[in-house]
This record gives sequence, C-alpha cells and structure tokens, in this order.
Amino acid sequence: MKFNSVVAASLSLLSTACAGSASSRLVLPSTFKPPQVFKNANLVHIVSLEKNYVKESINVVIENLSTSPQDEYFLPFTSDQMEKIGGLEVKDRKDTSVVGFTVDAVEFDPLSDTQFYRIKLPAPLASKSQQTLGISFYYLNALKALPASIEQSDKQHLAYSFSAYCPSAYPTQKQKTEVKLPSSEIPDYTKIAGNGETKEFPVKSGSKLTYGPFPEVPAGASSPVSVRYEFNKPVTHVSQLERDIEVSHWGGNVAFEERYTLLHYGANLSSQFSRVKWAQSQYFSPQTFALKEMKFVLGAGSKDAYFTDVIGNVSTSRFRVSKREAVLELKPRYPVFGGWKYPFTIGWNADSNNYLKKTDGKFLLNVPFIEGPKQAEGVEYEHVDIRVILPEGAENVEFYATAPEATITKHSVDIVKTYLDTVGRTVLTINARNLVDELRDRELVVAYEYSTAAALRKPFVIFASTMSAFVGIWLLSKLDVSFSTK
Repeated sequence: MKFNSVVAASLSLLSTACAGSASSRLVLPSTFKPPQVFKNANLVHIVSLEKNYVKESINVVIENLSTSPQDEYFLPFTSDQMEKIGGLEVKDRKDTSVVGFTVDAVEFDPLSDTQFYRIKLPAPLASKSQQTLGISFYYLNALKALPASIEQSDKQHLAYSFSAYCPSAYPTQKQKTEVKLPSSEIPDYTKIAGNGETKEFPVKSGSKLTYGPFPEVPAGASSPVSVRYEFNKPVTHVSQLERDIEVSHWGGNVAFEERYTLLHYGANLSSQFSRVKWAQSQYFSPQTFALKEMKFVLGAGSKDAYFTDVIGNVSTSRFRVSKREAVLELKPRYPVFGGWKYPFTIGWNADSNNYLKKTDGKFLLNVPFIEGPKQAEGVEYEHVDIRVILPEGAENVEFYATAPEATITKHSVDIVKTYLDTVGRTVLTINARNLVDELRDRELVVAYEYSTAAALRKPFVIFASTMSAFVGIWLLSKLDVSFSTK
C-alpha cells in the first residue's frame, strides 16, 4: 500500500468526513422546478455497456445565463433510476485541481416520476461564464437478457433502453450520445431520423453507436431508444457483501473476511442443466455466459487464505503469492447460470505493517474500501456492509473514504464484546449501496487513539484470570473433604 502519500491528506479530512460521509437528501417544496439559470453549451453523453452494468458519463460545458452568480446545477433521473444509480461523481474536466463538488439527492415529491440530484459547485459561476463538468455514474440491474431463457450452449444477448437525448433540466445547444458496446455483434438497435448530411442515426462504427450531433434540444426532452447486443459473459450481481476487517495490535495482524450473496442476473436456462454436456464442452474451453471461476487480487503479504460455502470448505481454489500481490483463484462447486445463486465466504490474514501506521499520536488504518473478484466482465454490488473491528479500548474513531460520498448511506461506531473482553471492542460500521468493481482501488482510512493502558488491558485480564484459576485450584486442593472416623 502506498500509505504515506495519503496520510497528510487523510488527517486534514478525517474530522469532517466522519460527520458528512453518509449520503444526504435535500428536501424542497413539492412545486419545485430547477430554475432556468444555466444552458448546456455543448454536451457529450457516453453510455458504456462494455461490462455487465451500465456506466454513463456526461461531459458538459455549462453556461450561466443569470445576471447573478450561480452554484446549483440539477441533474434529472426517473424514480426507477434513482433506486439503481450509484457512484455519482463530479469533477472539473479542464482543471483537475478544482475540488469540492458536493452531490445531494433532492427530495420534493415522492409521487413524481422525475427526481433530481443537486450538484453544488465549489465556487459560484459568474454571469455569462462557462465551466466544463465531468459527471459519471452507474446503473445496477439495468440490463435485461433478451431472450430471457436460452439453451445451455447458446449465446446470451442483453438489452438496454435509454434516451438518445441526454436527460437535462436545462436547454442544450449541441449534444450527441455515444454507445460503447463489448463487440460489434449488435443485432438490434433503434434508428431515428438524422439531420444535415446524416439521414439516419445512429452511425455505427465497429462496436460504437453514435446518436447525433443534435442541434438545439429543449429542457426535459426525451427520445427513447434501445439496443440489443451479444454479451456471452456472466452478469454477476452481489446482492449483499459483508466485509469484516479485524485489527490485532498484539498479533501484528489484520484479518479480512468477506461473505458474498452472489446471483447471476443473465438469461435463465430454457431446459434442465446437463452436467455431461458441460463436462464435454470444457475440453474446448468455449466462451460461456455461466460463471465458472473468480479471481481475487489481494494485497502483498496476504496469507492463510480460505474459501468456504454453506456446505463447508471448497477445495477447488488456488492461492499464489508474489512480492507485488497475492491472487486467490477459486471455482464454485457448480457453474452459476442465469437465475442461480451462490453464497460463499473467503478470508485471509495480512501483516499489519502493510496497513497500519502511527502518526501524531493516532493510529491510521488504510485498507481498500472493497476488494472482491477482479473479473473482465465486471461485478456490481447492491448492498455493502463494512465492519472495522478495532482493538478493545480504541477511542475517538474517525474515517475518510475516497469512494463516492453518495454511495455511503449510514455509518456508526459501536461496542461489541468478544472473547476475553472487558469493555468490548470498538467497531466502525459503514453501510454503502450500488457499488461496482471499478471502485476497487478506493481507500478507507480509519484513525483512532489507542493508549498503552488499553493495550495492556487484555494481557492483564488474561494474566489475572489465569492466576485466579491457579489460586482457586490451590485453595480447593487445601480443603479437606474426606470423612473422618471416630
């Protein structure tokens, strides 16, 4: 871990991050409509379908039409999209040093099909001035298998519906939508009327479709389109990930355990699964939409890896360690096809020197926010619960995460008693939702104070308990329990 590069920044942000990490909602009147103080001078909407989730990027040049400075830009979504959206982030495309964009979900009318996210600019944008924003987010569980059921050896196709016009609360002077697909095998896609020299959209170029450019588009305009494409890979969905990180100062160890509830959201089998056909096909190693193996890339120095499921230990795994990283390769007990479920658990230990440092009287723990399987087709996580179990007596716990702020829904610090505890261990719990594997490199930094007295508490308790047991046995041995004869 490149820990030292983030220590200084983490210390300055920890005090505010702990208070403001949970996703917040802005409550506005039911009559709310975004004020028309901006226009989109130029907009490029990119829809990436290269993985088993949808990634959308909006690169837009906004211009302040008002006579006064403005700092609130609203982004519209449907109610269904609001439940599936995750990882919403904003940055300045021209000046990467500009930070401080905040994102809040607007809550104004639960019955309305149109909801909003408010983007708060770091500084108000002056009248007639422009700023280039880069907005990115993900949609989970947005792809549908079409057909919904296929044979075991058939190729899988997915479909996705969206708008050729990028949804916007403001008028757009010029825009286009690019759709990036995993291959050029695109059997069906919606065609619409073109303009100028282009008579029909989209323009197909290999594995990319381009709708536009479109001239003046009014606020709220929509042009529904859909695309159906070949995706003969697993559609891996983790409905629940429970990630425990246990810190031991005396053992010099950080123990990781992850419990997965994994589902395949791809096409179901139209007939009964045949183990014979599956075994025969493996001799030719064909591409399949079934999930048959996973690879977990862990930090350097990881050791003692294990892989279990509801039955018990699973022996079809391989653990390799190098100086740069450790890799856990595993195969489920059975290939996971569409509609199937596979719950399992993995765990490993690591040297605490790779993750834990002490600076300015505080301990800083720097671990990945999520790790999970590293798959070419991608993995999406609906609910993630992270528990950081600190030593008994740890105090003044603060944390800072580089994961998108809007994904963290709740956090708390509690006390949990385990073996030989007196006051109980301090546990930081972070709940997040709608994450994807592209966020694997994001960091979680936890700061806490841990005094010498607290560190000596457990050894003293163990020593005192052992001595009390010996003294008790010695006293019992001195008791005369024999029957006397007269």
